[in-house]
Amino acid sequence: MADAYLGLGSNLGDKRLYLRRALEKLEAGGLIENVSSLYSTEPVGNKEQDWFLNAAVKLRCDLPPPDLLAFLLAVEQELGRVRTEKNAPRTIDLDLLFYDDLVIGYEGAGGHGDPPLLVVPHPRLHERRFVLEPLAEIAPGFVHPVLKRTVQQLAASLESGERVQLVEKDWFPAY
Repeated sequence: MADAYLGLGSNLGDKRLYLRRALEKLEAGGLIENVSSLYSTEPVGNKEQDWFLNAAVKLRCDLPPPDLLAFLLAVEQELGRVRTEKNAPRTIDLDLLFYDDLVIGYEGAGGHGDPPLLVVPHPRLHERRFVLEPLAEIAPGFVHPVLKRTVQQLAASLESGERVQLVEKDWFPAY
């Protein structure tokens, strides 16, 4: 069994409902051990869209990283995610942030319509407050296997700018 840390986000439609449905579907891929609070976050890149609701999840699973990524993409598709352009609004976004302490970087085409690259740890998580604040809540001491700093240290080192606001602590009460 491995510990996978996932980032969840939504900024289209009933965002909270999409996040709840994503968590329900994630239970088919493993054991959800922890879910962060729910955060309202400013969009990165394309600012001309609704703010996101974001959370982080610790999933204990047997799926190897490529299979877990395929599972996450299938859940996104089931929940109506359509990939059009980078940083476009989406019903659901599921990111594989960490998979134990593995460092993986598969090569391949990453354009629109092509399968996304599997890169673990997520290559930009250390730059994103919307990822680090929820993740620091459930895994503050987890050490980034490349940067050799804890999630809490990475979150504390971010400069101000990106706005992230706590919305609700126990939004998914099973965890």
